[in-house]
Amino acid sequence: MTHSPLKTERRGAVLEVTLDRPKANAIDLETSGIMGEVFRDFRDDPDLRVALVTGAGDKFFCPGWDLKAAAEGDAVDGDYGVGGFGGLQELRDLNKPVIAAVNGICCGGGLELALSADIILAADHASFALPEIRSGTVADAASIKLPKRIPYHIAMEMLLTGRWLDAQEAARWGLVNHLHAGDRLMAEARAMADQLASGPPLVYAAIKEIVRDAEALRFQDAMNRITKRQLATVDTLYASEDQLEGARAFSEKRDPVWKGK
Repeated sequence: MTHSPLKTERRGAVLEVTLDRPKANAIDLETSGIMGEVFRDFRDDPDLRVALVTGAGDKFFCPGWDLKAAAEGDAVDGDYGVGGFGGLQELRDLNKPVIAAVNGICCGGGLELALSADIILAADHASFALPEIRSGTVADAASIKLPKRIPYHIAMEMLLTGRWLDAQEAARWGLVNHLHAGDRLMAEARAMADQLASGPPLVYAAIKEIVRDAEALRFQDAMNRITKRQLATVDTLYASEDQLEGARAFSEKRDPVWKGK
């Protein structure tokens, strides 16, 4: 029986995705394609509201590209599947929250996978790096994303030298949201996932589309697109039952019941 590189589990409205490729959870073309299918199905499933991605074991989250597979013929510019490398970083219209629970070494494409999440939680023994420079290649997605997430000079040092950040330094620069003891990481990640799953899905969708859309726009242009309801998720939200439910629940001093419609 072939070992599956990905384990998935549905917990109510939460989808847990565990990268499980011994020994280090590296990603080859086949695994990337499977991940893309899993995250695409998550995106399109109305009963799922939050995804939580982690790595098997307590040593590796993901070291990125599988160099052994590359040596055996996987092309670095090959077909990574519907969502690009790791199934997330190029998946269009993913308007649901994604949490990365980084349980160990997170480098190269593994760091790019974590950067594709909306929230990053990490074990206090985790470590982060972009070592591509040492093998004469470029961390392409990280070169785009990282200087926008942490101070420019720190991002450039990581990209240009490949140096490692321990979990504490990563948290100090804002690369991760929260640190937890290794044996508490998944419990804390699940608690956050459950918190998000109980929230308003249409608002989450609007937030994610606004953030994506505004990245290439001036402030006023972005505001105009929102106020004129030119974004599909905003238009859906403003015309929704959930929009009225939020106001009613506030005035009636009760918890809202979100239906996602």
